[in-house]
Amino acid sequence: MIVRVRLFAALRERAGTDRLELELPDGARVADALAAVDGLAEGLPLVLAVNREYAAADQVLHPEDELAVVPPVSGGSAHVHTAVVGRVLSLDALVARVQDERAGAVVTFSGVTRDVPFLDYDGYVEMATSELRHIVEEAVAAHGLCAAAAEHRTGRVAITEASIVVAASAPHRPAAFAGAREIIDQVKERLPIWKQEEGTWKHEHVPRPRPPG
Repeated sequence: MIVRVRLFAALRERAGTDRLELELPDGARVADALAAVDGLAEGLPLVLAVNREYAAADQVLHPEDELAVVPPVSGGSAHVHTAVVGRVLSLDALVARVQDERAGAVVTFSGVTRDVPFLDYDGYVEMATSELRHIVEEAVAAHGLCAAAAEHRTGRVAITEASIVVAASAPHRPAAFAGAREIIDQVKERLPIWKQEEGTWKHEHVPRPRPPG
């Protein structure tokens, strides 16, 4: 049977065309089509999309199928940014860090000082920096986020200023909301940063060790 295959990016350049015709035996599978274009790969791992869905190697092909050979994609991993800092936080700068062409929704959260002139924050900064990154990476994996970022302040935070800012982007709004909510909830439970309000240190959560692995 003759099957027509679309090529993209480096594969299109190597072949000098964006389409190929492959002659394959009846009952051929995805693995057979990939083997037929292996000469174009030059070390790239390839997958085949059949009718716009990624296909397993043993999937049987049919002449009417729409095939596309897909090299590794760019930008496939989510971008993560975290910081524990002693400066004023910028939500606009954080939003810029999670912009992504795949994202249809960006959700932000700012935790600000209220009711009192200021709050003082102390932290085990080295550990907090590492733990904050774990928290954000876990949220990205759990909710399929395109990107996520979080920054937490230390030192004195005046009324109306932010002590923490979070931003999450995702293809759809439920995931973006859920991811941002998980980040802030986990920060409050796990981050080794302490708040002093009007001379009293607040102790609200006893951190729990993360499961191994």
